Order: sequence, then structure tokens, then C-alpha cells
Amino acid sequence: MVRETNHDRRMAMKLAEALLRALKDRGAQAMFGIPGDFALPFFKVAEETKVLPLHTLSHEPAVGFAADAAARYSSTLGVAAVTYGAGAFNMVNAVAGAYAEKSPVVVISGAPGTTEGNAGLLLHHQGRTLDTQFQVYKEITVAQARLDDPAKAPAEIARVLSAARALSRPVYLEIPRNMVGVEVEPVGEDPAWPVDRDALAACADEVLARMRAAKSPVLMVCVEVRRYGLEAKVAELAQRLGVPVVTTFMGRGLLANAPTPPLGTYIGVAGDPAITQLVEDSDGLFLLGVILSDTNFAVSQRKIDLRKTIHAFDRAVTLGYHTYADIPLDGLVDALLERLPPSDRKGKGSAGHECPTGLQADGGSIAPMDIARGVNDLIRGGQEPLLIASDIGDCLFTAMDMIDAGLMAPGYYAGMGFGVPAGMGAQAVAGGKRMLILVGDGAFQMTGWELGNCRRLGIDPIVIVFNNASWEMLRTFQPESAFNDLDDWRFADMAPGMGGDGVRVRTRAELKAALDRAWATRGRFQLIEAMIPRGVLSDTLARFVEGQKRLHATPRE
Repeated sequence: MVRETNHDRRMAMKLAEALLRALKDRGAQAMFGIPGDFALPFFKVAEETKVLPLHTLSHEPAVGFAADAAARYSSTLGVAAVTYGAGAFNMVNAVAGAYAEKSPVVVISGAPGTTEGNAGLLLHHQGRTLDTQFQVYKEITVAQARLDDPAKAPAEIARVLSAARALSRPVYLEIPRNMVGVEVEPVGEDPAWPVDRDALAACADEVLARMRAAKSPVLMVCVEVRRYGLEAKVAELAQRLGVPVVTTFMGRGLLANAPTPPLGTYIGVAGDPAITQLVEDSDGLFLLGVILSDTNFAVSQRKIDLRKTIHAFDRAVTLGYHTYADIPLDGLVDALLERLPPSDRKGKGSAGHECPTGLQADGGSIAPMDIARGVNDLIRGGQEPLLIASDIGDCLFTAMDMIDAGLMAPGYYAGMGFGVPAGMGAQAVAGGKRMLILVGDGAFQMTGWELGNCRRLGIDPIVIVFNNASWEMLRTFQPESAFNDLDDWRFADMAPGMGGDGVRVRTRAELKAALDRAWATRGRFQLIEAMIPRGVLSDTLARFVEGQKRLHATPRE
């Protein structure tokens, strides 16, 4: 018989607490959730132990978006906790977006107890079978576990969380409600992800040889650089390489404060012609952490020949016709830095993209570019740039012309509803930093009501609603369809009842006054409802739409 020691009793803990401590040990800063009967025991432990701050919201999609944004902001794990069936199924879209855009969200779902399905009765919240939810989440997560065995649970938690961190994608953990309080050992270290050092060395040597042989090398950076917390190292890499740097559409804002800032953002025919030519003529295009998505490359003036690129993404590096597998991005960047001497060189080109300024505070109607100018005037006038969370639509294209301290948006997955809960999730973990949220009226109808939780969460974002009473971006592609029309819900009037301040503005003078007041007011969320005439687009979206039409009308080279 093995005697139980004080040390053994001290180390054993409830399964739920062991999971929460493992999340915190791996960098998670908060948990977002909505309770339900199958998840009540887990939420009780979370609330009582206070291992992670628990932020409850109003609708499960917002829980997923908030956890996604917390992960993006902090380059670590985001945590979303929901109940079985009605809760978890409701969050599928948000988790699918996190999967597509490489955000490591840990989904924790309560579940029926281990024997509850044995009575011959269907259980409430059940889909086709009790296993249907688990199977659905297999499609949109990279690792899954059902924590129904106390002996195996710690190792399973470590396995799943290590996959989230290594692959920077969502994972899924299901906890039967009768397992929450069982005693388990603490979760140990993550299992190792082996790296072939010889292959890594050969890969780094070949990448540098390709870059040195190229007549016009270019470094393009995208979301994986931020997901793995590599901005400082990649800024140093760009400095040592001494080559022009650009971002993708999704990577807008990366390396903005680097000694060698990017020349701008590559958006093909919708962007700066000089940047478009630089990228598309390059014979040594280094795609570092770049998602090869349509939003990043569909509006290319000329189709980029990927056989002439170096593509480091998703733990693989492809050069021409061959691929090095199992090469982590951080390992590649470190290996390249080891091979390059420090340098004082500045990158080729200018000091980066010049954002428009000079809002004319007159009686003219508001256009999206006026919003960009108004925000930029504040920053140029001495205000601190804010982190920006943007929804999809013209608000995101307008954000391309704003000075910011970081931008997050569903640029690839392009799902509506991200902006408001994402901004709230990011500010909840940002240590007092304020968020600027950009959202269209259509997306605000989906998730804007989450602002009613700001007072309880102690956050005060500035929210600008681009209101043209329309799904305007859809209208640009199909203007004849009346179903793109939306009603006028007068969002600003609703703000006081939700604990914030709201103002509706129709002129540029009113916009300037509202922006000044919002920046100066702390402690309550500030909602500016900017009324924009239908058909008035940002400069970048107008070029994007025109480019799409032109490319679809004539074949590319």
C-alpha cells in the first residue's frame, strides 16, 4: 500500500482547476463565456478559484470573437467557455473564423455526465447523437479531447493545449459535468514538437541563398508573425536583410514601429501601384507567415508565380518545387538571424505609408475617408493611437488609411459581427489600453448589443458605426438588389440605456466634434453613429471593387 503524503494532497486538485491553471501557465489572460446547465459546475469552479478572470457576454458568437481577439492581441491562448449543444453549436462560426485566420482559441464545453446517456432518453441540447458536437468541432479545431478519464486528463490537456500553441489554431476540450470536481494531478509540460535541426539549417541556408541571388527581393509579412509574437525579431530580420518590406491586407499594421517600417500594404490593383509593381515583379518574394487567401492576392494585377517565391507558413517552408516540413516559423527566423550579421542599414524605400489627414470641419456630408482623416488628425495632434478592431466591410478598408497601434479584423474569413465583441475582448486583456471599434450598421445589428456588457467589464471603447442603412459592400457587387437595404435603427439613441454615450453625426463638423469628445471621455463606451450616403465608399474599397470588375472582365497575364 502506497501512503498518501501531504505533498500528494497538496498537488491533487479538481479537474476544472487543473485545466484553468494550465491555461494560465501557458499565457491565457482571461476566459470569455456564457453558462448553461451542463457548464454550471465548471463556471462555479472558475468563479470561485479566480485563476483566470471570467467575462460573461450575451451571445455565444460574441464569446468566440472576444476570445479570438484576446488571443490575437496578446499572441497567446484565447479561452471561450460554453455549454453543450445550444451554446457550442452557436459558436461554430466564430471558431471557424479563428481556424481560418490562425487564432489559438481554446473552446471549453460542458457536457452531459458520463452516464447520463444510458437511460434511453434523448437529452436536451443533443443534436443527432451525443457525439455530434464533438464531431463538428473536429472540422474546425486541430486537436480535441473529452476529459472523461481522471488518470488521462492531465496528459490530454497538455497535448491539446500544445497543439493550439504550436499550430496557432483553435482546439476543443469537452468536460462531462460530473468530472469537473474529480481530483487529478496537475497538468505537466507540453509534449515536445520535434524539429530536425539539420533540415532547419539547410532550409535557412537555402532561403538566404535565394534572397541573395534575387535581383529584386521583397519581404512580405502577414498574420503568423503576430500570432507567434515575432514582430521584434522580424523587424530585426528585415533590418539585416536590407530588402523592401510590405504587409499583406491581413497583416496591415505589422512592424509599423520598426526601424525599417513597411513601405505599405499590398492590395494588388486596389493599392499603391508602386507597391503592386514591386511585389509582382519580384524574383525573390519571401512570404513570411502569409496566408495565401483571395483577400490577400485575388486582386493581383498579374498572377504571382509561386514557384519563384519563398513561402514560410503553417510549419512548412516551400521554395519552388520542394517543401521543408516541420519548420516552425520562430525557428526559421532565429536560424536566419544567426546567419546574418547585425546591420545599421535602413530598408529600401520611404518611411512607410502616409495616412490622410485634414478633415474639413464643415457642413458637408460624411464619407468614409473623412472618418480616417478625423482619426488621423487626432493622432497627429498628440493623441495616442488606439488599437483598432474592425468588422468586415468598408470600415476595414477605411482602417487601411488610419494610424493605429495595431489592427485586428476578419480579413480572410470575412464573417460579419467580429468588430464589437473583438474590441471588447482585446480591451479586457489590454491592461488599460483603449480600443477603437469600426463597424458597419449591418454587422452592428448582429453583435453591437454586446456593448451593454462594457460597464460590467470595466471597459470603455470608442465605437464608430458606418451607417448607410445598407449592406453597402454587397451592394457594390450587386447594386440592383433591394435586399441590401437596411432600416434605420438609430443606434446612438440606444447607447445610454446600455451604459454608454451615443451621438449621431451627419456632417463633417459634427464628426470632428464627436471624435474630440469621444477621445476626451473615459469610463463609458462612446458610440459615434456616422451617417454616410449610400454609394459613397472609401478610396481603397472603390479601387478594390473596380479592380475586381476589371479582373473578372479581362484575363490576367
